[in-house]
Amino acid sequence: MHNNKLCVLVADDEAKITKALKDFFVANGFHVLQAFDGGSALDIFYECNTKIDIILLDVMMPVADGYSVLKEIRETSLIPVIMLTAKGEEYDQIKGFQYGADDYITKPFSPSLLFARVEAVLKRSGKSTSDDIISGELRMNIIKRTVSVCDDRVDLTPKEFDLLHYLVLNKSMALSREQILNAVWGYDFEGDIRTVDTHVKQLRGKLGAERPFIRTIHKIGYQFMET
Repeated sequence: MHNNKLCVLVADDEAKITKALKDFFVANGFHVLQAFDGGSALDIFYECNTKIDIILLDVMMPVADGYSVLKEIRETSLIPVIMLTAKGEEYDQIKGFQYGADDYITKPFSPSLLFARVEAVLKRSGKSTSDDIISGELRMNIIKRTVSVCDDRVDLTPKEFDLLHYLVLNKSMALSREQILNAVWGYDFEGDIRTVDTHVKQLRGKLGAERPFIRTIHKIGYQFMET
């Protein structure tokens, strides 16, 4: 058992990706299982299928590719599956859906975007806990991707929303710029780390300078505080 936490199986042969996703989902309250090839993914599925709530399944894996794994899973289970792949062609997406995928996301992606997809799929399967995150005066609706402060709507860009979502989910934690960059912009982002500072400044302005939601932690990064 995993103490009523939602459980995600991450199956991907790229260790950097699986580690980043594991860290992100653990930080957001999930229990995480990992597989690095198609054969291991099926072994874990057969051993733990009653505990797994959703599967993140890479297409290109050794032993058995993601399509083969998905096809076998669908012979006995309707566990939600999101395909992860570097392939973006329409044919590959159609193939995934024909085999029973619930959603499809193309690499590179930000963990925050993937998390929003996971929330949406879990909601459709009746397993999501809530559409709303409430923290003090701030309310976020994850499915509609809306934000309000004291019931006043705040219009954010998609990246500002992802940034705020990550900060709120990890509230009271001192997060380094590197952690934020990897979680929100993705593991292969090639831009400057000061991108984080720029977006935090914009976010503070929109949330209201008089409300100190986001605190600067000297020589580390940022921390979300309830007001």
